[in-house]
Amino acid sequence: MSRIAKKPVEIVSGTEITISGQTVTVKGKQGSLSMDLHETVSVKQDDGALNFSPNNDSKGAMAMTGTMRSLVNNMVLGVTEGFSKQLQLVGVGYRAQMQGNVLDLSLGFSHPVKYAIPEGITIETPSQTEINVKGADKQKVGQVCAEIRAYRPPEPYKGKGVRYSDERVIRKEAKKK
Repeated sequence: MSRIAKKPVEIVSGTEITISGQTVTVKGKQGSLSMDLHETVSVKQDDGALNFSPNNDSKGAMAMTGTMRSLVNNMVLGVTEGFSKQLQLVGVGYRAQMQGNVLDLSLGFSHPVKYAIPEGITIETPSQTEINVKGADKQKVGQVCAEIRAYRPPEPYKGKGVRYSDERVIRKEAKKK
């Protein structure tokens, strides 16, 4: 069995977990998240921890048990602490600002780019070239960052574009005469 699946998920104080059939719901101070478990995985709640086990001995069930355990652990972390990612805008005239529930981006196009923020996500712009994306759902935070970055990914010659704050852009040398 997967080593990750053997490790129980600790239930942090202040979180409420309900299991009904194959659906796990986690409620905390950051919100509420729910997920349907794979049919080859079963979960039991014992004194302050969730234990995951496969329903059969197939290789796929073993792997899925570790995956489901990690996803539920991310849900518990998300409703207690939340997840965040930072983006940077690199380039002359590249700016970002919040206007209500819409992120307004100037990325060198002839028109401004408007990004509607999905529910459950909060975006802050501490400066014109920084974007902080926060939320309880780790997958949704990553997806929002990927969609914003896709408008203008960093290019390899000047390094201009939208990049993650910890991303290293490998620069190419310009063509010589």
